[in-house]
Amino acid sequence: MNRSKIFGRRLSPAVTISLIPLAFLLVTLISVIIARGADAVSELGPWILLTAAALSLGLSAIGGIATRRSLITGLRRSAIQILPAVPILICIATVATTWMLSGVVPTLISYGLHLLSPKFFLIITCAVCSVISVATGSSWTTIATIGVAFLGIGEVMGYSDPWIAGAIISGAYFGDKVSPLSDTTVVASSTAGVDLFDHIRYLMFTTVPAMTIALLVFLTVGLTSSLSPSPESAPLLDALGSTFNLSPWTMAIPALTLVLIIMRVKTIFVLTAATIFGAAGIFLLQPQLSIGAADLLPALWNGSSLSTGNGALDELSATGGILGMLPTVYLVLSAMIFGSAMIGTGMLTSLTEAFTSRLRRRTEIVSATVASGLAMNCATADQYLSLIITGNMYRPLYRRNRLEARLLSRSMEDSISVTSVLIPWNSCGITQSTVLGVSTLAYAPCCIFNILTPLMSILIARLGFKIPVVAPKVPAYN
Repeated sequence: MNRSKIFGRRLSPAVTISLIPLAFLLVTLISVIIARGADAVSELGPWILLTAAALSLGLSAIGGIATRRSLITGLRRSAIQILPAVPILICIATVATTWMLSGVVPTLISYGLHLLSPKFFLIITCAVCSVISVATGSSWTTIATIGVAFLGIGEVMGYSDPWIAGAIISGAYFGDKVSPLSDTTVVASSTAGVDLFDHIRYLMFTTVPAMTIALLVFLTVGLTSSLSPSPESAPLLDALGSTFNLSPWTMAIPALTLVLIIMRVKTIFVLTAATIFGAAGIFLLQPQLSIGAADLLPALWNGSSLSTGNGALDELSATGGILGMLPTVYLVLSAMIFGSAMIGTGMLTSLTEAFTSRLRRRTEIVSATVASGLAMNCATADQYLSLIITGNMYRPLYRRNRLEARLLSRSMEDSISVTSVLIPWNSCGITQSTVLGVSTLAYAPCCIFNILTPLMSILIARLGFKIPVVAPKVPAYN
């Protein structure tokens, strides 16, 4: 049989062939989740991703498609975007440990239990996380710091982990999306060739309605839930006070970290500094824990584990450390290899071209952009690669159909930046699931903002609200 008929003209992989690795990945992951639960993704996910990458390379070898240069290019493109996440993940693990042992998280939990009303907890959590992310431009930092504290508070109040995580993630990703300090916002606008602040202003037509609905949902859940102070809350507060020095001075640690974030220091340096601040806080603020300098490195590696006599506090104060983050690192690296295989073999390009070949109408184009963004998040397992590839793919199509470039940049943000956290094997989904200790599939239905935003993008495109048609260029005649 002729290879070119199987893999398309000019030895470009056909769509049906290109779909095989992605279909294998999705079907296998879904089967694992059904058979063994969502937690099995972290254990079996790397093997599934590597098998899908091998399948992609095998099909490419049969058809004589990929060259060594194209595969190296695919690996380089994928590695440039994903590898920086690895040290960030390690630092997140060390921040979680030092902020717990230094009393930052226990103090925030104590203050939160005293000051926050359970009925309004979810809406306040979402709003506070959004404000912090707007100021910092980083959803990851917001979730890894204040988000972890909110999770502990909400658990004691009686909320389920998925609802708490949904409120945290909704707020953090809204703030990240509309912040001029956000790297994904900058990437989306620059890839589409749009001024950053024009892009952010145009985002408001989809993000504000989606966020308003999300806040109303979180308010409704809080008001209609039969919550009462947990019977463990009083003993927990007593245990917190007897175990940790709940001094306002502990708030100097997140305050110093916030200063670095506002100064736009790189994320890796912020998290490293946060770890150092937390480590100093252990010795200065919590001497009663009797943690010496020789105990610090084992604690960072293995995580925190305290025996306080209160089961709820023992569970709340336990962190996984670097060792507990390693399965996430393996999953991220495996996702990088899968993404590089799909790019290097040309299968990703084949799939994206198939999406755009017959698009003409505005709603069809925006809907296809949203669908492509979701597909890219699945195929590349990285939001940055997805933004760059989708922008380059759709920019000529928008120009050809006289649609503004800012509509493209908004559609990409609506479908890529906010949905990456909902995909279990995407670097964002992997990270936030690990940080919060809640599986991606468990919290995904509660991430109201993240679910509504791509739907809002399609709805606004269907209505044609604030979507002008670009006038064609008229040639000048002398």
